[in-house]
Amino acid sequence: MTRVAAIDCGTNSIRLLVADADPVTGELVELDRRMEIVRLGQGVDRTGRLAPEALERTFAACRRYAAVIEEHGARQLRFVATSASRDAENREDFVRGVVGILGVEPEVISGDQEAEFSFTGATRELSGQEHLAKPYLVVDIGGGSTEFVVGDDRVGAARSVDIGCVRMTERHLVRDGVLTDPPAAGQVEAIRADIEAALDLAGESVPLTGAATLVGLAGTVTTVAAIALGLEEYDSSAIHHSRLSFEQVEEITGRLLGSTHAERAALGAMHPGRADVIVSGALILLAVMKRTGAREVVVSEHDILDGIAWSIA
Repeated sequence: MTRVAAIDCGTNSIRLLVADADPVTGELVELDRRMEIVRLGQGVDRTGRLAPEALERTFAACRRYAAVIEEHGARQLRFVATSASRDAENREDFVRGVVGILGVEPEVISGDQEAEFSFTGATRELSGQEHLAKPYLVVDIGGGSTEFVVGDDRVGAARSVDIGCVRMTERHLVRDGVLTDPPAAGQVEAIRADIEAALDLAGESVPLTGAATLVGLAGTVTTVAAIALGLEEYDSSAIHHSRLSFEQVEEITGRLLGSTHAERAALGAMHPGRADVIVSGALILLAVMKRTGAREVVVSEHDILDGIAWSIA
């Protein structure tokens, strides 16, 4: 066994996984998994730059993660950065800060690499479940981008498109720094138009209607699942491999669209940093299910973070 640490730094959150990995058998034993919402992508869609306050929030989380990694004695660390740092003009400021804290350079990966890690992390443990037919379509709804990956035991096709819960919220629901609460009908239609255009792009590379099983990843999907399950607090074990029907997603999306920020934040399983962006995320999930014709989505807590850990092993 090799003790490894994987960090996934996205537009909305930064997450850490420390695990024991067996490079021969491919077994991954989780020791520590945690997440902080740092909103690294704050304003990137508008300014093209990482905000100083967003960088400092991210660096503070990195310092806490460094202590966890040292405590567990992880021998190898891989730090992967995704959409926000890919898009930012000043991403070298981000790189220097991470190197200074963790001693490794963040890999600002492409959308295709992101898709491959997500697919590996989400589907590796599904292959033995006979009731989940192949091929899989894995959809990873992030803060700045959404990845679509289709395949059986390996990636067949992938596409990353620039729709995400933070990007859509900042683009359409925030005016002069204030969140529209609840969103107006015209704003919702503008989000839907962006989503449909992005789905058209994704469909040029990835067949969106041919998969047997739709697998959903990341905070939007797991939060909608937690609401559907009626959880009073977030419970990964209850959420992992739960199933959301199209009707549940449609009903919850409608409920979120009509709610205020305070009402969303009051939901027991809602992370405080997700209450302002969950509406946009739910709209993306609902649109994906409509476009693919999926009657349900299998929810996975294992995703790009696990894929990064597997890559070390």
